[in-house]
Amino acid sequence: MQNNLKGMGIAVLGGDARSLIILEELVASGAVVNTAGLPADVLPAGVHYFSEPEACLAGVSAVILPVSGVNDKRQLYCPMTSQPLTFTSELAVCFPPDIPIFTGVAGPYLSKIAAESGLRLIELMKLNEVAILNSIPTAEGAVQLAMEMLPITIHGSCAFVLGFGRIGATLARLLSAMGASTWVVARRPEHLARITELNLMPVPFAEMSRYLGESDMIFNTIPVPVLTGEVLDKVSSGTLIIDLASAPGGVDFQRAASIGVKAILAPGLPGKVAPKTAGRILAKVIIRLLYEEMAG
Repeated sequence: MQNNLKGMGIAVLGGDARSLIILEELVASGAVVNTAGLPADVLPAGVHYFSEPEACLAGVSAVILPVSGVNDKRQLYCPMTSQPLTFTSELAVCFPPDIPIFTGVAGPYLSKIAAESGLRLIELMKLNEVAILNSIPTAEGAVQLAMEMLPITIHGSCAFVLGFGRIGATLARLLSAMGASTWVVARRPEHLARITELNLMPVPFAEMSRYLGESDMIFNTIPVPVLTGEVLDKVSSGTLIIDLASAPGGVDFQRAASIGVKAILAPGLPGKVAPKTAGRILAKVIIRLLYEEMAG
């Protein structure tokens, strides 16, 4: 990656293995990089470690928060350290004014603090560029889960994908390429037409219940309740359901358990199955946006 952020001060607060890759790419781009909330002994060369986030923020021109933002305990996601960082309004006032602050998805609490403190949040997962590229490790991770949890091969299986957005489209093509009979549930007529053009089996959303009984595996990407108790009653007990939708997901997990259908919620797969790839995707977009900001 080109050294195009030479001298720009950037703080990275918390994060996981993806954040370590982002740190590497930022240093390679010429940025001056501070971090807090990651273990000092795993940091790439050239990164400045701080034990307190307030000191980490001094004089920076951008801040990168974890992909998952802040949890309901007001903590930044810091799985690599035993001392998570608490994100408070007092910490928010330490951010230099009007700088870009990157996160994956802000969530209600972080959005509230940002609005009250005048922070300029950029939610990376809402950018098409990130979401489309991120769909690749998500789809591969979902297939990996299915292969680990089912006693059958993907080839020759009957797979349903609910939703034909960025993840659904990538996942459906992957399943089909692996030899699965792939059915895709969608609402919009143009999506059903594209599904047909891809030689996949289109299923209008209103007719989904008629077909799900044939499935070996169901992948949900729709972030509203779609696999309700009434729909799940049409699913055979040997079916595996993997919910890839953002919280709260689209599956009635309690009902699934009561009828013997295995259903799992699988958020954040890119950071779990391919952190290096996921980190590079995020770093590439962050560096491009910061370079554009410097140039503008």
